[in-house]
Amino acid sequence: MTSPARAASHEADDLGRYRTIRAAMPALATGLSAEDLGAQSMPDASPGKWHLAHTSWFFEAMILATEPGYEPVDPRFQQLFNSYYESLGRRVERPERGLQTRPSLDEVLAYRTEIDRRMAERIGQGFKGLDDYLFVLGLNHDQQHQELFLMDLLHLMSKSPLDPAAYAAEPRPGGPLRTARGGQTRFEGGLVDIGHDGHGFAFDNEGPRHREWLEPFLLDHDLVTNGQWLAFMEDDGYRKPELWLADGWAVVKTEGWEAPLYWRQDGDEWTVLGLAGRAPVDPDAPVRHISAYEADAYAHWAGKRLPTEAEWESAVATAPDVFTNLFNEVWQHTSSAYSPYPGFQPTEGTASEYNGKFMANQRALRGGSYGTPAGHTRPTYRNFFYPHQRWAFMGLRLASDAPAGERARIEDLETARFRAELVAGLSRPEKSVSPKWFYDAAGSDLFEDITRLPEYYPTRQEAGLLRTMAPGLTEHFGDNAVLVEFGSGASEKTRILLDSAPTLRAYVPIDISPDALNAAAASIAEAYPHLEVAPMVGDFLNLAPLPELGRGRRVGFFPGSTIGNLEPDQAVAFLANARDRLGSSSLFILGVDLVKDPAVLVAAYDDAQGVTAAFNKNLLVRANRELGADFDLDAFEHVAVWNAGKSRMEMHLRATRDMQVHIGSATIAFARGETIHTESSRKFTQATVTAMAEAAGWRVVSFKQSPDPSVALVLLAA
Repeated sequence: MTSPARAASHEADDLGRYRTIRAAMPALATGLSAEDLGAQSMPDASPGKWHLAHTSWFFEAMILATEPGYEPVDPRFQQLFNSYYESLGRRVERPERGLQTRPSLDEVLAYRTEIDRRMAERIGQGFKGLDDYLFVLGLNHDQQHQELFLMDLLHLMSKSPLDPAAYAAEPRPGGPLRTARGGQTRFEGGLVDIGHDGHGFAFDNEGPRHREWLEPFLLDHDLVTNGQWLAFMEDDGYRKPELWLADGWAVVKTEGWEAPLYWRQDGDEWTVLGLAGRAPVDPDAPVRHISAYEADAYAHWAGKRLPTEAEWESAVATAPDVFTNLFNEVWQHTSSAYSPYPGFQPTEGTASEYNGKFMANQRALRGGSYGTPAGHTRPTYRNFFYPHQRWAFMGLRLASDAPAGERARIEDLETARFRAELVAGLSRPEKSVSPKWFYDAAGSDLFEDITRLPEYYPTRQEAGLLRTMAPGLTEHFGDNAVLVEFGSGASEKTRILLDSAPTLRAYVPIDISPDALNAAAASIAEAYPHLEVAPMVGDFLNLAPLPELGRGRRVGFFPGSTIGNLEPDQAVAFLANARDRLGSSSLFILGVDLVKDPAVLVAAYDDAQGVTAAFNKNLLVRANRELGADFDLDAFEHVAVWNAGKSRMEMHLRATRDMQVHIGSATIAFARGETIHTESSRKFTQATVTAMAEAAGWRVVSFKQSPDPSVALVLLAA
């Protein structure tokens, strides 16, 4: 039986998420005129007013209207704002949506407000079974149309000779553009699992999970840029039929394509129209608004090819950190036809028309764009467009076959991920490796040894502070709460919270080291038999959907100042993603180390017994053991330095001589004195913690500081 407290908390999360998502499209419409929102630029696009109404109609038709005796807000809207659901009756065909001058924009916004009011009441009753899925489907459907709203608006602006700016600055709900890093990573392929595994939400076309065989391949770390595309154009790429598919070449001649959509040559300069108006083409920015035909032609010109869907997904699942702009810039073309996976079954009921009916004559794209709402993407997401279409936010990332004659290595996912990220990190001009690779079983043991060193104050100080604060912190949890710990390690500090939270329902530890995670989870389960323990192996920077445990408040726990290991933008992105995963009524307990005397800091990261040095070098030991690398351990020394400009401690491994290191087929050159940057540990003040939390959508409830050497525990609320 579900307790009232648990149900109320779950419904509050649903309502908060509903309101947040539904507020996004009206915000995009703010400042636009009724004319901007009422016009339709082409048959493939829809007016902004229609997007605002249709996403409301979806909730009414799919959820509200299923209640016995339901009275629609306006019966006329059932025909006007139905998209393509034949089972729901007549509809206005897409090319004629812009001809519907009535209802007015004000009436559409009033309709949206009334649907939101009715949905708030319906959410209060709770959802079960299919209705629960349709509710989440409706939220994701709304997010899809937020991106379509921007795509269609830009196409409309392009039809004006005035080159109007829709916004003062380009909206980027998908996040900032990341700097290109160059290079590509090899993936061994083999028999790989593809598709959504059924945990958490996915569209029906993302499953079922199945196996595909992949030959070894390479995938570029970066998207193709405008500068690279300009080189293609300067080499007459649009005039060489041998580069193009036959249908693509026919379109080039018919449409007169000479450049990507929205590009124009003004004198000697190419310019491009964006949502913030027309500007010179930025050669370093990823190219946008290219069709599948153009992407394929460019790949031929570059001597590479487009990846298949399975290659893209397998590579991203294996080593997401080696790639730039996977989900926040452009949808990336693949060579795969949009077709059903083996065993595909459409969604039950009316929503069965959602995806399945379009599985013909289209190309699949992967990733996400700058216009894709935050939290809406995942590696299994399948987008699809016809191969000639260009108005969507589309670009490309190139693949190539692995060199012939190299024998494939069949390795487990974790080893493949380690190999890919290590090679990519050591191939950069400034060599670096993520500190998450410290933590195999031996690394986890060494870190626990570090926490007991006299110089290493953070663990002692934080544990003491946590003991003092735990009763007050857990008072906020409520009944049947779920504690989610990110980078849980040995879960030692967790016990302090668990001892003060007898009504806690479940504990979800997340860690990248399976051995350490399973040992800690088993120990916690034995010590707290009333607690449901659900360990998750994974990287908290690429957070998977959390298991559905309990119906109480979810509480995030991130101690140890691990947040300091992340770059500032990574830290904000992590906290924002955690907020989305935990829910709108969630709490978050964050541990941070504070700025202090550099001598104290350096001693903590370079202890007299050399334990931290062994911990740092264990990265190389692990690479030799698991990857067959040939690092000479005696040729690297541990270095710990305080970087005052970035307010962080840094750990490096410094080469003591010139050498070459082999990691499989990769050869990495080291010059004497060159370092591998293995870890950064940022130190905070109350002001910098508050700014970081607020940038991620959290509110600081309390900030408590330990005695010197000081650390802090921060309670955040969504």
